[in-house]
Amino acid sequence: MKYQKFIPEGWHINKKIIGTNVLDRAIKTQETLEAKVVNCDENYNLYLQFDDNKKGIINRDEIELINNQNNATFKENISTSKINKYVQFKVKGIDEANNYILSRKDVEKEAMTWIKDEVKEGSVLKGIVKSIQPYGAFVEIGGGVVGLIHIEDMSIARIKSPKERVRIGQKINIMVKSIDKEQGKIILTYKELLGSWEENIQGIEEGSTIVGKAREVEKCKNGIFIELKPNLVGLAEYKDGIEYGQNVNVYVKKIIPEKKKIKLIIV
Repeated sequence: MKYQKFIPEGWHINKKIIGTNVLDRAIKTQETLEAKVVNCDENYNLYLQFDDNKKGIINRDEIELINNQNNATFKENISTSKINKYVQFKVKGIDEANNYILSRKDVEKEAMTWIKDEVKEGSVLKGIVKSIQPYGAFVEIGGGVVGLIHIEDMSIARIKSPKERVRIGQKINIMVKSIDKEQGKIILTYKELLGSWEENIQGIEEGSTIVGKAREVEKCKNGIFIELKPNLVGLAEYKDGIEYGQNVNVYVKKIIPEKKKIKLIIV
């Protein structure tokens, strides 16, 4: 893909307040706009502020397409989580009170069509980390569409928590690992974009001493895997007292390019 049709909400934050001329045009063109949510009422409808003291309203049923459950607690959680956040929307029209009627759900519908028709396995996309769970991170790739990076796809070096690699709100490039176009489920991978073994080994020489991070200490009594970079791991001779995540100085004993292996000694 030469470009990404949909960009995650908040990727390019335009602090200029949208004027009525842009909103009126968007009713006809159905272009996707983005603005900040300023309030949520007791019915979980969202309010956006525009220029000339004009307001926009996203009805609670127009906020979320995916996993749009008919549940009050769900509606409250979804709605309140958007306050002070930038959201994308389409302008459906103007109501009797001269407020602009908006839909975030329509953006998601268009984004899902984009996913089904254009996005392929291996596509590299921009994403923003939205949620972190013990098993992985959920990343928005555009139009409110979210994919999952499993923890094992975050780096070659094995980690215990996704928080060791990403944080909520972080902008990252990710690759599409698989798509279930019927269910709309997207599995992403991050480690393919952290550089190849050959790229990561550059600058590391036999006989040098460098800093690494201990991994898999408990599982491997014959040695300790040391993360030199997220996509570069070497095996050090076992040494007592080393804990997971500990920074250690290691001596580079041997580099074996044909096997993509590095032998280390903890010093």
